Amino acid sequence: MSPTARAGSPERIWVRLPGWVGDAVMATPALRALRAAHPRAEILAEGARPLLSLLEGLASVDRWIAAPSRGTRALLAHARALRRERIDRALLLPDSARSALAPFVARIPERIGYARDPLRRALLTHRLDPPRRDGKREPISMIERYLRITRAAGCADAGERLDLPVAAAARARVGERLEKAGLPPGTRLAVVTPGASFGASKLWPAEHFARACDELAGRLGLRCVLAPGPGEEAVARRIVALASTAPVCLDAPVTSLTELAALIDEATLVLSNDTGPRHMAVALGTPVITVMGPTDPRHTEHLMERQRVLRNPVECSPCHLKTCPIDHRCMTGLVPGRVLEAAAELMS
Repeated sequence: MSPTARAGSPERIWVRLPGWVGDAVMATPALRALRAAHPRAEILAEGARPLLSLLEGLASVDRWIAAPSRGTRALLAHARALRRERIDRALLLPDSARSALAPFVARIPERIGYARDPLRRALLTHRLDPPRRDGKREPISMIERYLRITRAAGCADAGERLDLPVAAAARARVGERLEKAGLPPGTRLAVVTPGASFGASKLWPAEHFARACDELAGRLGLRCVLAPGPGEEAVARRIVALASTAPVCLDAPVTSLTELAALIDEATLVLSNDTGPRHMAVALGTPVITVMGPTDPRHTEHLMERQRVLRNPVECSPCHLKTCPIDHRCMTGLVPGRVLEAAAELMS
């Protein structure tokens, strides 16, 4: 029996968002399904502050809660705060035991999520088994993975599209920065995001990015704009130094997530590692090329109409390692010419 059938319609629902930008964007169909099933409930979403600033404005969420810092004292304070909220149901989109501790201590009556280990199972009241086939964990689309949680809560799907609001203030700031860099409104932009918070294994080589920028500019007439995140400035500057077509680098300061959303929304094309900006582009309808190495494409194989995922098929991929222990052949062997081919196909 589903929680909805057992307990009636909840008045207040708390959702713990995933920690990665891309995963949070891929969770928006689940949030939309939750809102459609419970139009009168108050839906609270908790996550890291930068994620909340990015997603603020979604019609599917009423209130945003910043995730607490680590430590026992912060956990207990957070659990007390959740208890005061008198929440009826908790949906836990991340798999970690830590994400389930506060709602457990707060005694939220219904706690729904995947149970991948005994501790996590003990913290939940409604448990989903992780997808498996032939005894092994099965990679499935993250959109589908999160929708299985809302289905377990009795919510019918409300479509698979990704939602991402673009703040007017962020759009204005980006416009000012582009004009200051000599890129007036109407310039055909290729936004390039060369970083990846996951680790070095996801990074396409700087010289490959530089060559791709030159070909996108020289053959397709796109002005390339590098948008590094915090800590990614050095690799972006190296790409600019290696390129011969003078890409613009927005690194002083780096763009915030809200500014990045506005920049992607203005772009003709996005070129990205397999990281959050890829999914932001999908949500905003901007064609995107993703260079992918160590990760399994089945986790993100959805809404592919305006995407091209480029891979170099090698025997050791996908490995999901943060650092390659050998020669990084999955990425070094992925030649820049393939980006031009994919871009010409998408833009046609």
